[in-house]
Amino acid sequence: MSVEVTLEPGRLARALKARNGIVERRLRARTERVAAIARAEAPGSMGKGIVTRIDRVPKGLAGVITSTHPATRYVIEGTKRHPIRARRRKYLRFEVGGEVLFRKEVMHPGTRANDFLTRALLLGR
Repeated sequence: MSVEVTLEPGRLARALKARNGIVERRLRARTERVAAIARAEAPGSMGKGIVTRIDRVPKGLAGVITSTHPATRYVIEGTKRHPIRARRRKYLRFEVGGEVLFRKEVMHPGTRANDFLTRALLLGR
């Protein structure tokens, strides 16, 4: 007994790329896995703003992970030493060693870069 299977490349490609087809489901699962790692790696409340989507691109599909938090760029790239000036009030108010201080300007020491999105991508492979 013999069995003959005919594969039509066009139909096969359409079936694989179809909405909710096997390729999209696997890509969505992988994208969500990486996003879950990114949410865990993100500092503070930044993880709550990480969202995913699947886009159609010229060569097929792409899983996209986006952080919607407004400070994401500063966390990923870090910041240099910079001044912070009072804008809404006449003075900045803060505590140092239990003592309340008022200053018109202070120097922020900068922050070290924390590229949690790339780290999540590497961990989620």
